[in-house]
Amino acid sequence: MDLILDLLQGAGIAAAIGIRPFLPVLLVGALAAGDVGLDFGGTDFSFLEQAPALAIVLVLLALATFVVRLAGPEATERPPYVVIFAVLAVVLGALEAAGSLADRDNSVLLGLLVGAACAALGFAAARDLLMRTRRRLDVEAATALPVYAEGVALLAAGLSVLFPPLAVVIVAGLIALLAGGRRRSGEKYAGLRILR
Repeated sequence: MDLILDLLQGAGIAAAIGIRPFLPVLLVGALAAGDVGLDFGGTDFSFLEQAPALAIVLVLLALATFVVRLAGPEATERPPYVVIFAVLAVVLGALEAAGSLADRDNSVLLGLLVGAACAALGFAAARDLLMRTRRRLDVEAATALPVYAEGVALLAAGLSVLFPPLAVVIVAGLIALLAGGRRRSGEKYAGLRILR
């Protein structure tokens, strides 16, 4: 049972990191440092709760915020930024999920695989939703979207740490978002073909 809960915790954290990578890592690191819900201490992943790693994540957050302010919020949806953020999300998600499993001496390989997959899912679903939503909003409202995404990511990460079974709802919601977005996109293109 502990393995399932740890796996759910890792999956939820990784999915949250996929939505927005930096604030969830900081929150989970702070919770782990205080031994609230998980503890990376004594594992190979203890660096995830230590100040140097959290400082690096804080610097990355500051750089990402600077890029968004400089180039606009839609900049993160264009290459090379989208590739950089995707890779960061998958790597950080895999590490955090593996750390969650290592907390109770479970195999970290499963955590790495599940974490990478859930982070990729979170990234794809959030990116798809933000792109579709941004097109329908005016410029001022569209600039607030990253703030909402950060809030959702923080909430998902916190709930996954404190109540791991909720990760099922988080991952299922992301799958539904991604599938619904793809279905609507397919319907739009089918409608365009009929117009020809």
